[in-house]
Amino acid sequence: MSRIGKEPVAIPSGVTVTVNDSSMQVKGPKGELNTPFDPVIAVE
Repeated sequence: MSRIGKEPVAIPSGVTVTVNDSSMQVKGPKGELNTPFDPVIAVE
C-alpha cells in the first residue's frame, strides 16, 4: 500500500487552493489549474 498519499502537500505563499465537492482549483502567480477528482477521494 502506498503511503505517499497520506503525506501533506506544502502550499507555497502566493498560491491559493480551493476545494469543491468534486474539483480543486489552484491559483498562483504563473496561472490557474482546475482539476476534477472522483468524489470517493477525500481531499482536506
